[in-house]
Formats: sequence, structure tokens, C-alpha cells
Amino acid sequence: MKSEAGAVKIQILDKEYLVSCDEDEQEILLASAKYLNDKMAVIRAGGKVVGVDRIAVMAGLNIAREAIEAGVLGKTQSKSVSGRLKQLNERIESTLGEYRQQGLN
Repeated sequence: MKSEAGAVKIQILDKEYLVSCDEDEQEILLASAKYLNDKMAVIRAGGKVVGVDRIAVMAGLNIAREAIEAGVLGKTQSKSVSGRLKQLNERIESTLGEYRQQGLN
């Protein structure tokens, strides 16, 4: 994925997104994007879930379940994890909103 002035290009389900990101967070963003893409590709290949937004929600739920089972999240999650999840959720919602506006789903 390519980087541009404070932003990183990532690809999810054959669609490219430009995500603003601090330089020190680029590696984790790229790894996260690959992980999400892989999860979404498996769901899409299963053929039971239709629509990119629904595939994204299912992938998000699966990833959250994995995090909870691994003990990363739980009743005592820290404010920093909670805040980061909120930021990521806002980015996802923003990207999906742009995607819907383009009429591509």
C-alpha cells in the first residue's frame, strides 16, 4: 500500500481507501487492513452475506469476538482501547458513508 502526506492507501475487497494516519501507526494500519480484508473476503466467498456494508459488519463482529476471547477486550477495558475503537468505528462509518454516496454497494 502506498503512503501520501499523512495518509495511507489501503485496499479492502478490491476497493482502495485513503486513510489518514500518523507515520508511527502506518505499519499497524496496514496489518489491520490486511486482516480485515482477509476476514471480509472469507465472508464474501461464503456467499451467505450480500452487500459490502453487511460483510463489513459481520467481519467487525467476528474480529470483536476474537478480541474478547483473547482477553483484549472485556468488562475492564481501558479508556485508551475504548477510545481507539471509537475512532476506528468513526472511520468505518465515514468510509461506508462515502461508499454509499458513490452508489457502489
